[in-house]
Amino acid sequence: MTQLATVPRDGRRYEVVDGRLLVTGVQPPAHHAAVVALMIQLKQACPPHLLVAVGSVDFRPTRGVSLRPDLLVCHRADAGPHLVSTPPVLAVEVLSPTTRTTDVVLKRALYETHAVQSYWLLDPTHAELTVLELTPTGYTCQAVVQAEETFHTTTPFPITLSPATLTR
Repeated sequence: MTQLATVPRDGRRYEVVDGRLLVTGVQPPAHHAAVVALMIQLKQACPPHLLVAVGSVDFRPTRGVSLRPDLLVCHRADAGPHLVSTPPVLAVEVLSPTTRTTDVVLKRALYETHAVQSYWLLDPTHAELTVLELTPTGYTCQAVVQAEETFHTTTPFPITLSPATLTR
């Protein structure tokens, strides 16, 4: 895992799952625009004891797992310069054609297993936000919000979002 600190800053995302290296290529402009739009809204609503990180903080729940969601919200006190070992309160993945299966299947299972309270999937192609919340039996879909619809939540903090404003 110490090798992750030496990976090149080349626009790719490097993650480790059970000792296997996952490399995600450079994402399209629509992906970056959605990440930035959501980051701005989350940062504006975020209370001071929490931190919104954009692709810069790894979640390392075990020795063989290092995940880097597109957006992560964690307790400020839990965040080191590059990683957090306690579960974040929110992980967000912005879907793209090259990451859809990894985000919807593999990462969902990993975030669920490692007790990430909220997991959001933002699809910029379809202007759709899927909100999953951890329950004692696993993730439960709280909402699938499309286009101009609005979604209000208090988890991890009060915020109202519309996929259309995040994916323009």
